[in-house]
Amino acid sequence: MSRTTARSTTHLTRRLVQLYAGLTLYGASSALLVRAELGLEPWGVLHQGLAELTGISIGVVSIIVGAIVLLLWIPMRQRPGLGTVSNVFVVGLAMDGTLALVGEVDGLGARIPVMVLGIVLNGVATGLYIAARFGPGPRDGLMTGLHQVTGRSIRLVRTAIEVAVVVTGFLLGGSLGAGTVLYALAIGPLAQLFLRVFQLPAPTTTTTGSSDPALPTSTTAATPTPPAGPAPVATPPSGQAILPQ
Repeated sequence: MSRTTARSTTHLTRRLVQLYAGLTLYGASSALLVRAELGLEPWGVLHQGLAELTGISIGVVSIIVGAIVLLLWIPMRQRPGLGTVSNVFVVGLAMDGTLALVGEVDGLGARIPVMVLGIVLNGVATGLYIAARFGPGPRDGLMTGLHQVTGRSIRLVRTAIEVAVVVTGFLLGGSLGAGTVLYALAIGPLAQLFLRVFQLPAPTTTTTGSSDPALPTSTTAATPTPPAGPAPVATPPSGQAILPQ
């Protein structure tokens, strides 16, 4: 195996590890917010409301909602990636798994640290997931797709979607509170910070010319493609990952 091939394989392996570590941690952090009982992230409010209504676990509801949202990509001609499909399943499974392991948290003195830990870990997870560059989550693709179709700004489209899901989730019994507000204020800066921490360098590829020693050989480095930042921070280019909510 050539040195270039080995480096490319290592780079891909690290990207895959970051992708699945980020998605798993995202589900776990969302579960901590559920246990804190001080308010969930916007889509979490909807998932919890639907879980209360149907009796299905919140993780399975997250999977079902993600799959439905992914179907809405079809008329908008959005293209899913490995991260998109993985997001649908891994986050929900990790969420249910964490809820099974972490019991109820009693007392405000314990719930506040759990809430803060959940929000911080969510930021870490977002940085890991986005930096892997395997495509946007289904809900983020819905946002960018509506942006392209309607011509409205990303900020307006995202705000409209999240207001709709929060209101609907709250009316169905989802948890809305201080954690929801703190999450909205903190997730952008946290995601931006950890995106820089986990950003991967592009692999170096070597192009060798003819074996004739009279002809020159050239070495070129692949130009890194900057990952899209989380939607609260910057306007993402189409088809890039934002938040895997």
